[in-house]
Amino acid sequence: MGPSPVQIILIALVVLLLFGGRKIPELMRGLGQGIKEFKDASNKDDDSKSDKSSDDKKSK
Repeated sequence: MGPSPVQIILIALVVLLLFGGRKIPELMRGLGQGIKEFKDASNKDDDSKSDKSSDDKKSK
């Protein structure tokens, strides 16, 4: 069970009160960049694992 719409609105209002309207876009931009970097790093990690496994198969 996820949060109800009323809870989401309440959380949004609290965030708006804490950070103000001008700061929220900067926070979201930073969050988006962090998620993108995380995805890129995890994709690189997956690629390196698949490269190692294909190298292991070639050596056998």
